[in-house]
Amino acid sequence: MTKPLKKILFAIAGLLGLLILIPVVLFWFVDTNVYKSRLERAASAALGMEVRVGGRLGIAFSSGLQVRLADVHIGNRGVDVASANEARLELALLPLLHRQVRIRGIRLQRPRISVKRDRDGRFNFEQREKAQGTFAALVLDHLSLSDGAFLYGDEQSGEGFTVENYNLDVRHLRIAGGNGAELLKNLSLTAEFACREIRTKRLVFSEVKLTCQGRDGIFMLDPVTMRFLGGQGAGSIGADFSDPVPRYSVRAALSQFRIEEYLKTLYPKQAAEGSMDFSARLSLQGKTVQEIKQTARGEVSLRGENLTLHGHDLDREFARFASSQNFNLVDVGAFFFAGPIGLAVTKGYTFGSIFEGAGGSSSIGRLFSDWKVEHGVAQAGDVAMATQKNRIALKGSIDFANEQFDDVTIALIDAQGRVKVKQKIHGPFQKPVVEKPSVLMSLVGPTLNLLKQAGDLVTGGTGEVFYTGSVPAPK
Repeated sequence: MTKPLKKILFAIAGLLGLLILIPVVLFWFVDTNVYKSRLERAASAALGMEVRVGGRLGIAFSSGLQVRLADVHIGNRGVDVASANEARLELALLPLLHRQVRIRGIRLQRPRISVKRDRDGRFNFEQREKAQGTFAALVLDHLSLSDGAFLYGDEQSGEGFTVENYNLDVRHLRIAGGNGAELLKNLSLTAEFACREIRTKRLVFSEVKLTCQGRDGIFMLDPVTMRFLGGQGAGSIGADFSDPVPRYSVRAALSQFRIEEYLKTLYPKQAAEGSMDFSARLSLQGKTVQEIKQTARGEVSLRGENLTLHGHDLDREFARFASSQNFNLVDVGAFFFAGPIGLAVTKGYTFGSIFEGAGGSSSIGRLFSDWKVEHGVAQAGDVAMATQKNRIALKGSIDFANEQFDDVTIALIDAQGRVKVKQKIHGPFQKPVVEKPSVLMSLVGPTLNLLKQAGDLVTGGTGEVFYTGSVPAPK
């Protein structure tokens, strides 16, 4: 588990601890409004942050004792970290007769949580002095947050996201206690989550819903559904924290998403249009991002039919290639990277420049991009696309763990699948090398006319059958 995740879990556990502490303090005071300032001091000391209750405190009876707190704020160093319009704590009545407090449920209305990480890597909820990090056991029948908002911002990376209008309903919450490394192992719950929107700088996920079952550190989020890029997404996520090394499994499918919606997150002009299907099935393990990347294994696939690529008339440019030899197959092959491996390879840098051609458009009847992943390396399986008159295919592998190309070959092939023109790439993502000895400064940069050198070309077809996959030759 990463350090940021541990710290966020500490903050959440601290907030729950605060909500449990409040009724304990209330039990010893008759007039809760008179002693509100004393309650705030006790809660602030317990949480290590400033706690303010702006509204009145109230007590009601409804299937137990309910304690209502209006306008609750939790801050650190003068800045709000969390707030709620109203917090309701449900207490069991019988234990009170024995001077014991048992919280049955917690309900927060319109909670707003804002987590920020500064340039030094410090979170806004962190205390100046490190907390002990050990929490007592917690048992709740019911925990709910309604109409909430969550904001996260990271000044180090410049990344962040917001979650708007979410509802969280948790049943049978059990935490056996312990420190941060043990919290997930000792956690059991059943939960349902739904939100209107999750927004990052480039992407928007809407109508997100998931159901979670967890026991003793083993969690399954199934199903997970959402709307994304105009398509319908569905899948499941499994996480096992019961062993020293966490293990994960991911199954995802995105049906009929719009390629133009995907590309416009990287390039403002319309570069392509059409609907595509994406699917992935991966297993991973590790404590760090690098470990997780190195252990990734599974399958990833992108399929599309009747697509339109703007900016290039590929068939016309292929026909003129014999005389001009100024067309770059790497730019064409980069279209494949718009699928399952696009963002990781291009880093989002000037992605749309591969679509800036001499004008015109191309109809792509079929596109397959199937990859097998082992130890963080994606090996091309059936990767090809067909225009009205030509086929382009790709072989090779992409090493995500080390962020480099492993002898990727992109070829224009004939009807028998033999090579007419090919170009090889290898080296790091940021500065891949085209053999003999041209250097492609950026895969997604301007065309560098690398195919002008005779040593980089194999023309007229060879005896090698390069492609025997599912994309047929144009008729």
